[in-house]
Amino acid sequence: MPTLAPPTPPVPLADLLARADLGLRQVAGPREDVPVHWVHSSELADPAPYLLGGELLLTAGVHFPPSAGTADGPQDDYLDRYVARAAGAGVAALGFGLAPVHDVTPRALVAACDRHGLPLVEVPPQTPFTALARAVWQAMAEARHRELRRVAEAQRSLASAAARPEPVPAVLRQLARHLGGWAALLGPGGAELYGAGTRPGPPVRSALDALAQVVRPLPDDRPQDAQAPSSATDTVAGTQLAAYALAGGAPGEGLVLAVAAARRDAADNALAGVATVLLSLLTGPYQGTADTDRSAALVRLLLGARPEDVAPLLTGPAGPAGEPGRGPRWIVVHGRRRGTGPARGETAPLAAAALAAALGTALVDADGDAVRALLPADRQVAAQPGWILGVSGPASTEGLAAADVQAAGALRRAVANGSELARHRGGGAGMAVLVAPEEARAQARALLEPLLDSPALVETLRAWLALHGSWDRSAVALEVHRNTVRQRIARTAALLDADLDDPDTRMDLWFALRWL
Repeated sequence: MPTLAPPTPPVPLADLLARADLGLRQVAGPREDVPVHWVHSSELADPAPYLLGGELLLTAGVHFPPSAGTADGPQDDYLDRYVARAAGAGVAALGFGLAPVHDVTPRALVAACDRHGLPLVEVPPQTPFTALARAVWQAMAEARHRELRRVAEAQRSLASAAARPEPVPAVLRQLARHLGGWAALLGPGGAELYGAGTRPGPPVRSALDALAQVVRPLPDDRPQDAQAPSSATDTVAGTQLAAYALAGGAPGEGLVLAVAAARRDAADNALAGVATVLLSLLTGPYQGTADTDRSAALVRLLLGARPEDVAPLLTGPAGPAGEPGRGPRWIVVHGRRRGTGPARGETAPLAAAALAAALGTALVDADGDAVRALLPADRQVAAQPGWILGVSGPASTEGLAAADVQAAGALRRAVANGSELARHRGGGAGMAVLVAPEEARAQARALLEPLLDSPALVETLRAWLALHGSWDRSAVALEVHRNTVRQRIARTAALLDADLDDPDTRMDLWFALRWL
């Protein structure tokens, strides 16, 4: 039966046997050290249905037949069945309490434990079962404290390594040291980009390559709508293996953290998780050759190259099927963190990097309170926790400026409607095409000029109009109290000297907000 381990470290049975105050003595069963996860006392003839596995099962033998173990016969069969059931339930060890029922440990019980490979510990009369349970819980608490202290110290060393001049190999060296094994960063083809610690042999290395493919499958191997796991584990020749996908890599191009060590416990998993996050942040701008080429294109543009000269580097996916040679197609995504706005501070750089990693792109710009990202047009954009997103329609390289405007409009609509994601609505611009953009912007700024120094009023007016004057829905969308919405709208009406109940006024203001 598999053991359901608790979130606390187990206590070695040898540690309990070594404590003089408990006076325990092992009288049967294997002498190899076994982990104790729980303590449970029971006088049931068959406690197996109530066990989780890994227990130190305590009994005083109240349920044993009176003559159990004194002669061959049915009594010995009873004890054999009892021990077999306990061992089958995954019990770590059996603790037998001397007195008041039995003055000595039954010989048949000793023989049964030897036969079924279950450690048998004799508990002296002066050691109550509650004292033994308390000793186990205290040992677990101390082990947990040591584990937490180890994790905290290792986290500090990993964070310090990430701040060094060559952070990636420094983080790997610290991780390998704390795990007592090997840690490596594997490239898209499985090549070792950086490594630290004792290098494993060929069988282990091959198994790690296979694990890397599990967390980073090639695009042709990935079923539609399927997602690869973020981590995978295996055991080869007594070595514990793990692979962790770094955030931000495109299918088939992502980086993988590979780890091989003699042990793997909860603390080791926590440290590998911290290292994965740090390495994702450190390598995010360099995920995949395609993103590297796109970054090179941006650098060349900054250095004076013409857009048509760098277009070949923007190796996004080709156009729709049947239109070869159309060139790369893109979408623009604008994002704003929930609970933030123009009046509530700028987007933190790490939050922008996290959104870029979630979207799978390195082409990102943290612009004030919003983040702008550029993605290949065939990349599916889904809602992201904690973010409000606006997505443009597909555009060629020459049409990115228009796509940027589309994404900004979609984001404004998402904010106004209180939705997590809004996409650009195609099908033309309606009556807006009858007015020149420059003239429309000038008219919009003139109409809304009294509000321009108060972004909160502008956003409140936009949400209130988008939600047809609903106070409650506007309050939910803006994450403020409904009375705050009423006060802002009243203030807006006073500053504009306008009747906001007039549908013509609302239409003029909505048109102006589109061009602001």
